[in-house]
Amino acid sequence: MILYPTYFSPIAQYIALVKAKDVIFEIEDTYQKQTYRTRCYIYEANGKQLLNIPIQHTKSSKTKDIKIDNSSNWHKQHIKAMQIAYRSSPFFEFYEEDIVAVFDKIPRFLLDFNFKCQDKILELLQLDVLYTTSKEYIKKYTAGIDARFLADAKSETYYNFDTYIQVFSDKLGFIENLSILDLLFMEGPNALKYLENQNIDFV
Repeated sequence: MILYPTYFSPIAQYIALVKAKDVIFEIEDTYQKQTYRTRCYIYEANGKQLLNIPIQHTKSSKTKDIKIDNSSNWHKQHIKAMQIAYRSSPFFEFYEEDIVAVFDKIPRFLLDFNFKCQDKILELLQLDVLYTTSKEYIKKYTAGIDARFLADAKSETYYNFDTYIQVFSDKLGFIENLSILDLLFMEGPNALKYLENQNIDFV
């Protein structure tokens, strides 16, 4: 299976990771805007909230060359937004220190930071995934499952995932496929079992 490294990836990506036998992360691609490479969605009092990583403009179009713009305190804003949204969730205090620590010493490159976020989530889920990275960009991947579409934040795909209690779902209803953080803070150790029980049609 081939995937794009993304920022605190949506739940669909972790469902794919749970089901994959071998994972290749695409790092030779051309950078695209409006994807989960730089954004994730959490659930706050008014519904979905976008958290977006600012990037520096560069002559290179390769994702692996994209640098994070740390001229603002964007990371503090993201942490604060998470704290406000999830401080009353069942497992936020349990994971808060680990998640906040991800924002210490933020790497220069977006790709490195996304892998840092992902590796921490895999650790917290106790999900053992051995992955490699691509050596060249292949537009049409035929060696296995091409799940790179999961990084498309513009897609309004409905997956019909099982519902779980969310902080504001009693007022606004269930919102599926948010950042993995939503599932982690709400379900805690049960998050992995939830992921194992969901299905995605990769065709």
